[in-house]
Amino acid sequence: MKLAWEPEDEAFRAELVAFLDEHTPAEAGTRDFGSGGPVDEDIIPAWSRKWQAQLFDAGWMVPAFPPELGGRNCTPVQTLIYLEEVARRGVPRSLHFPGYAIVGPSLLEYGTEEQKQLVPAAVRGDTVWCIGMSEPNAGSDLAGLRTRATVHEDAFVVNGQKVWTSYAQVAQKCCLYVRTDPDAPKHKGISLLIVDMDTPGIDIRPLRHISGAAEFAEVFFDDVIVPRENLVGDLNDGWRLTQGSLAHERAGLWVEGVSRLEQSILSLIDLATRFGADRDPVVRREIAAAYENAASLRALGYKGFSSFAQGSSAPEHSYMKMASSEAAKAVFELGMKIQGAYGAVVDAERGDEDGRWIRGFFMSFANTIAGGTSEIQRNIIAQRILGLPRS
Repeated sequence: MKLAWEPEDEAFRAELVAFLDEHTPAEAGTRDFGSGGPVDEDIIPAWSRKWQAQLFDAGWMVPAFPPELGGRNCTPVQTLIYLEEVARRGVPRSLHFPGYAIVGPSLLEYGTEEQKQLVPAAVRGDTVWCIGMSEPNAGSDLAGLRTRATVHEDAFVVNGQKVWTSYAQVAQKCCLYVRTDPDAPKHKGISLLIVDMDTPGIDIRPLRHISGAAEFAEVFFDDVIVPRENLVGDLNDGWRLTQGSLAHERAGLWVEGVSRLEQSILSLIDLATRFGADRDPVVRREIAAAYENAASLRALGYKGFSSFAQGSSAPEHSYMKMASSEAAKAVFELGMKIQGAYGAVVDAERGDEDGRWIRGFFMSFANTIAGGTSEIQRNIIAQRILGLPRS
């Protein structure tokens, strides 16, 4: 048995490391990207836009893509090496993920030739996209969406509301999921439209969440006219497209989630040492259990990635998303517990690490919702993976 990377993979890693060592912007290490994003500052700061464009131009934005799309035609194994290296360093590729993670792969797979021309700007970050999925009564249950698009010969007329729409207030375009056949079963009759965000009839209202950041928004559509050629894929076939777009998002999302979890556990060990809790047998057992959990999740992620890279489904990724977000919540809660009475204090003069652990604890609840709630993920695992009957 050979447990080592191939020489070409090691050469790939060395080239990547050299690039990151030379070009990673200093700002990339000045923010805790797990604490909820910017507060009262640019949602997508100028340095991050420049960095994303630099990655694209050097072929490091999405390495599996061809050079004209910001990549270098790398292998699945090399993609994994890339994802692990940037996650280990805590370096964000982009501060607006929809363009490169969802829009680009989806348009390449389902879009017309004209729509595929939108991909380079989406991946490079020249065009900011938002994703119109969640609604007040259709969050993780996307099939329950009610935003409606009446179908005309040359256009769609959209009416409805989306919520928790990341980057909507700065986006130029939106991948909008709408109901085009209200009489069809709820998983049928859904279509995907490309909507220009400056179209008359769109009202964007930012939402500030518990960390103080406001990168979310609710978006209202009032008789918004969308050209017929902006339909992605076939009419009423949008549900199939959602499965593809979310698969692209989750295929590599676990790497970042597990890496953040591992880094948080290392910080937890340092915190326990500084507070003298490293000698408490209960705390030691809890930290050891968290470490074992993270190691198991990484091994499971490798298994799922191997299946996905070979063209098979990766049911492990549904579990990975749920398990890593739940594990992170437990780690931040333990960090607060170790600090004692000041664990819930944000004040820099009294709270430890400028309130990192309480902020992380707050945001850990959001992470069990974003991308599919833990409750929905448990249903998916029970029904689609374990084959359990619906209650």
